[in-house]
Formats: sequence, C-alpha cells, structure tokens
Amino acid sequence: MIIHVEGLVAIVVFYLLILFVGIWAAWKNKHSGEAEGTDRSETIMVGGRDIGLFVGGFTMTATWVGGGYINGTAEYVYSPHRGLAWAQAPFGYALSLVVGGLFFAKPMRSRGYVTMLDPFQQLYGKRMGGLLFIPALMGEIFWSAAILSALGATLSVIVDIDIKMSVVISALIAIFYTLVGGLYSVAYTDVVQLFCIFVGLWISVPFALTNPAVSDITVTAVKQVYQSPWTGSVHRDDIWVWLDNFCLLMLGGIPWQVYFQRVLSASSATYAQVLSFLAAFGCLTMAVPSVLIGAIGASTDWNQTSYGPVPPKENDQADMILPIVLQNLCPPFVSFFGLGAVSAAVMSSADSSILSASSMFARNIYQLAFRQSASDREIVWVMRITIFVFGGLATVMALLTGTVYGLWYLSSDLVYVIIFPQLLSVLFVKGTNTYGSVAAYIFGLVLRIGGGEPYLQLPPFIYYPGWDTETKKHHITGEMEEVIVQKFPFKTVSMLASFLGNVAFSYLAKYLFESGKLSHKYDFLDAVVSKHSGEILDKTTLVTRGNNIGLSEMASIKPRLSVTLAAAFARRDTLPAETVEEEEESSPGSSHHDEE
Repeated sequence: MIIHVEGLVAIVVFYLLILFVGIWAAWKNKHSGEAEGTDRSETIMVGGRDIGLFVGGFTMTATWVGGGYINGTAEYVYSPHRGLAWAQAPFGYALSLVVGGLFFAKPMRSRGYVTMLDPFQQLYGKRMGGLLFIPALMGEIFWSAAILSALGATLSVIVDIDIKMSVVISALIAIFYTLVGGLYSVAYTDVVQLFCIFVGLWISVPFALTNPAVSDITVTAVKQVYQSPWTGSVHRDDIWVWLDNFCLLMLGGIPWQVYFQRVLSASSATYAQVLSFLAAFGCLTMAVPSVLIGAIGASTDWNQTSYGPVPPKENDQADMILPIVLQNLCPPFVSFFGLGAVSAAVMSSADSSILSASSMFARNIYQLAFRQSASDREIVWVMRITIFVFGGLATVMALLTGTVYGLWYLSSDLVYVIIFPQLLSVLFVKGTNTYGSVAAYIFGLVLRIGGGEPYLQLPPFIYYPGWDTETKKHHITGEMEEVIVQKFPFKTVSMLASFLGNVAFSYLAKYLFESGKLSHKYDFLDAVVSKHSGEILDKTTLVTRGNNIGLSEMASIKPRLSVTLAAAFARRDTLPAETVEEEEESSPGSSHHDEE
C-alpha cells in the first residue's frame, strides 16, 4: 500500500481549516440567544434566527452541494448510456429550492417553527409526528451515507487506502466535528466549503482539459470517440422514468429538515425566500465544474494515462471519476489541492445532515412526545448521543451501498412519497386530520415499497404497467442477476395517491363523526370530535382567530424559553398585540410569569 504523502498533507491542511472555522464559529456565537431567553438546544438547531444573506446564501447552497452532488453529477455525465441528459440533480434540486422559496419558506418561517416536524405534531398529534419522523430520518441517513461514500472514494484515491477504511475514518471526523457546534458552526463552515469546491475544481479543470490524453469535449459531446457521447439521450421508453425521477428531485428536495433548518434560521420570512432563490442559482453554478470533469472523463484515452488501459467504467469505478480525473490528468500539486479541497468540503456537509436528524429526534420525539418536562441541558445531551447513533447508521449505509447517485435517489424516495404530500396538506389544505394522515402514510408506503428497490435487493410485489426484466451486474458481489425494472412513474403516482388519500379520508372521518354516523366514542385518535385533547396540540398552536397569523413577515422572531409542551408552540411574539393584551388582562398570574 502506497501512501501519497502530499495528498495526506493536503487532507490534513483542509480538514484543520474546516475544523478551525467550526470551532471559531461556535466560540464566536456561544452566547447567542441568551439575551432573548432562547434555549441552548434551540440555538444549536436554528441559531439565533439571525442568519444574514451572505452566510445564509452560502449555507443554503451547501444544503445540496456536497460530496454526493459534485461526485454524483460527474459520475452520471461520465457513465455511458446516461450522460448529461440523466444528470438531473443540478436542475432538479435548483428547482426544488425555487418551489420551496415560493410556497413553503414563508409559512414555515412566519409561524416560528423550530423543526420541519412541528406543524405535523401541531395538527396531527405527537404519535403521527413520530411516524413521520421515520422517513425523515431515513432520508437524512441516506443523504449522509452518500456524502460519506463520496468522501471515502476521494480519500481512497488520494492516499491509496481501502475505501471502507476511508469511509470509517471520514465518518469519525465528521461526527467529531458535528459535536463542536450547532447551526452556527455548520453555516460558517459552509462558506469555506463552497469556496474550497469552487477554487479547487476550477483550478483543476483547465489542466485536465489540456492534457494530451483528452480529446476535444465539444467533439465527444456529439460523436462516439472512446465511448458514447457524454451529452446522453432519453429514449422514448424511458421518458416516464425520467419525468418520475425529475419530479422526485424537484418536489422531494423540499421536505427536508436540512433545508428547513436554514429557512427557520433566517432573520425573517422574506429573507428565507431570498436565500432559497440565491441557493438555486448557486446550485447550478457549482455543478458546472462537475459536468466538465465528467465530460473530460468520457473524452479521455485512459491508455495514455497513469491509470491504465482499462477505463474506470469497466473497473466499476464510474462513481469515482472525479477524483480519478484530478489524480491522473492534472499535475500533482494541482490534483492534491483539488482533491484536498473537495475532501474538506464534503466533510463539512455530513455534519449538517446528522445535526438535522438529531434535532428532529431530540425535539419532536424525545421532548414533545416523551419528556415534555426535559431540561434544556438534557435535550442537548440527547442531541449529542443521537449524533453518534445516526452517524454510525450513515456509515453502515455508505459501506453497504454501491453508487453515490443511487444513494442520492434513495434518500429522496420516501421523503417524496410520504412527507411531501403530508407537508402540502398540513400547510395548504384546511380540514385534514390525523385519520387522513394515517391513510396517506399507508398508501404512500405500500405503493412505493410495492414497486421494489434494486439497490436494496427489495423485489417488487406490485408490478406496475410497462415493467420489464433486465440482467444487471450486482454492484457489490459482481454477479450477474435479473432485476425487475419499473418503467411506470410509480413514485409520483404513489405521492399523488398519498395526498388524495389524506384529503379524502380526512373529510370522510370529519363527515362521519360530525353527522353522527359514527359515535363520538370511536374517535380514538381524538382528531375530529375530541380535537382539543392533550394528544392533538391545538391548545398550544400558533394559530388564533381563524388561522390568521399576526406576524410581520419582515420582523425577526425572538422565541421565548420553551420549557413546557405548550411553550414549544405558543410563542407570544407571533400573536397579534391585542391578543397578548387580552391574555394578560384575563390571566392574573401572567405578569408574574413574564417577570420570571
């Protein structure tokens, strides 16, 4: 085993840079939120809700631009029979940020939520919030695994060590870094992350393009030289699959805690929208060098390089085309700078996803569902423990799964099919309740799982129209096997069925109970007749006076100390001023409570 000392030095330097920035950000903002009485745990989750345009724009862009994004985009552009036409992530996720900014950022930020699951628990109850946590957690774990897999692949190229060892080492570093600080550390390291990616890759691209082994990429874009054209094409039989995957990326990219963590940390609802639009532009910009590197890989005569006569695609290394191009087509000092920068950058993306998962568990599962009287210190320790647990799960996924882009698609599947229609319902459809939410959950889960999943060796039990059998090489064992390929857009159909099921069953339950067709005693979820029970959090909602939110969109929210379950949602600063005055007049002990 040959250790490339220069590459190792580059990694250490960039890792120390990220670590230093993270520690500095945590120290700089260690007292943030104390003046407003904000919990330490809440500060870790959403900062002081004072993220500005500069840092906010960078950290929102870095929500998607990480290891999976840059490595995965280059992988698909390089892979024969796919090409640029199938590299949908840059456009799909950019549009997801636009749609999120137009329709979802404002209502979520205006109501002062702390996590994405807050509106679900507010309307559907803590048990339903727990169920919705499962696909949200799986999405974050898959996403973290994609980041770690990409980082492990990059490290294995730089220092020539086993990829599994690289993943484990990378995971340990990312987990340790996540413990340093909360959202402030994540946000500030994201600035360094994007700078490293931009500079590192753009320095490398000119050297790779001018390498003698590389043909003109404008020629290989339309003609077959060493492989099929890197622009790719979408065959008529695959149009529905292409559209299904594109909708998955565009709409499935919205209901993520890692996205709403940035939205909810913005200084105002309007700022949250602006940050989303800036990030959409940033995503497209940051994808350009990855597309060029994928095109360079497809235009290279590998027999003229130090890599060897067998192209990466035939060595099952298409997912590592970006570090391979930098390593073999650039001068050593350039490749080490580029690879080191990419390594440090993708490492700083892992902490964001793991922090998101631990935030949802600590607040929505541990605090609101089980320990409503938990102290702030206790919640912080729960977050620290779950960071280790979720980081370990992501590491296992990264070791057991093959392609980075496959992990990427998987990470959006359950989020798209289950959580997106629920988020649509809870924010924009009046009258939905827990019965509809349960039905929607079951519909989405059964229809999606029923379609099977080749990456997880999960055979289908629902054969949608147009299904076919193909012989493929297994990404781990290398053996040839027959897999069922679904060419029907069943993911989007599952999402639509979930949404319609929520609306239909909600109104059906409402009609049956309110008309007396069913006795009130059968309202076992307390969602219609007994809507104001302790299970549904309507007593503690932000919504008053006909669902009107009395909050200036430009005003920043200063959340109060949330000790009880009621305080978790009832923020007096989000209510109209006259409402607060009425409450103070009607509550003899209110003034004493405020002084405390």
